[in-house]
Amino acid sequence: MMSPFIIDTRDLGRRAGMMQAKTLTFESPQSFGTDFIQVPPGENISIELRLECVIDGILASGVVHTVAESECVRCLDPLEIDLSADFQEMYSYEPMGEETFQMEGDLLDLEPAIRDALVLELPQSPLCAEDCLGLCPQCGFEMKSDPSHGHDDIDPRWQALSGLLQDKEGSKDGSTKA
Repeated sequence: MMSPFIIDTRDLGRRAGMMQAKTLTFESPQSFGTDFIQVPPGENISIELRLECVIDGILASGVVHTVAESECVRCLDPLEIDLSADFQEMYSYEPMGEETFQMEGDLLDLEPAIRDALVLELPQSPLCAEDCLGLCPQCGFEMKSDPSHGHDDIDPRWQALSGLLQDKEGSKDGSTKA
């Protein structure tokens, strides 16, 4: 079965100046991203594509739209993130070097261009909301449920000093012990 990212350009011909616009919608055959944030397999991908013939090949440009899944980095709630990414790649008819993609006959493969565009749009630290309070670092309580949640624990590095305060408050004449 042919990948949905492979575009047949026979209708376009190889005459410089010819242009064709297409809208493609399909399910992603694989995931794009990282283990932490990704466009999962089966997610809808919509591409507004423009193909333009130039002297040495075809310039493919457009916008890709899809949804990525992740977790909020503060509270770990699941997230769906709408993504839109612009892309533009030159597909040469003949080998031209490492910087360009090469067509295979009349076919061009948009997958590397789409993958790169989407991965670059993925947020580094996705949040459910800019003001997300996250989780309590001591017990894991979700802070948005009760923003006043807290603990009276004394930092162990200061524990010895709290004994001095108790001794001072406990003396009757106000003098401190040496």
